[in-house]
Amino acid sequence: MKKLVIFDLDGTLLDTIKDLGTATNAALEKNGLPVHNIESYPLMVGNGVRKLIERALPQDYKNDDVIDRILADFKEYYNEHNTDFTVPYDGIIDLMRDLNDMGVAIAVASNKYQDAVTKIIGHYFSEFSIIEAAGQRTGVPVKPDPSIVFSILLKAEIAKDDVLYVGDSGVDMETAWRACVDSVGVTWGFRTEQELRTNRATFIVHKPMQIADIVRGENLESYYNKRS
Repeated sequence: MKKLVIFDLDGTLLDTIKDLGTATNAALEKNGLPVHNIESYPLMVGNGVRKLIERALPQDYKNDDVIDRILADFKEYYNEHNTDFTVPYDGIIDLMRDLNDMGVAIAVASNKYQDAVTKIIGHYFSEFSIIEAAGQRTGVPVKPDPSIVFSILLKAEIAKDDVLYVGDSGVDMETAWRACVDSVGVTWGFRTEQELRTNRATFIVHKPMQIADIVRGENLESYYNKRS
């Protein structure tokens, strides 16, 4: 049985896309720049907020000065509105209760900036024991660099073989692969199942409670990514 599950946040535990897209559009509009349909944002997220802003900008505006300005406006808006539309995916709360009941440690590793991670985890998951909720911090490279995972493992003092990393994107699967831990790709998030499979997911699941099966070592063959 696995002893620690590390979750990605956006697209894995929480459907955050409407709040992320709305905040980005607010920052773009404030600066007289064109906005995007919310439906276009799932392909822009996953590599941190700075990369989100860069992807949302017109080609002629992709420079550090503009990105810095839009990012500041994004954070000003998002810090006040990051729980307006965000909700846990169906089944996530039951899964986390199950993991806590089993005595499995829970951690979060996100490319979202740390202040937002701290606020959002406290808002939605305050009932659960979470050993670490790690976001993007100055001096720590973003995923798929595995540094954020290594910092959690150091704090948890749990061997890699006893760890499961859960995410919704190729970035997450590569993060787990670089960290040498088993990964679960979830199909309810922002990216496609094919992206998860081609980026070396160990397992693929379609419902949150299937993660509990994998933690217990049950029905593994039915979830195993044959192409990994």
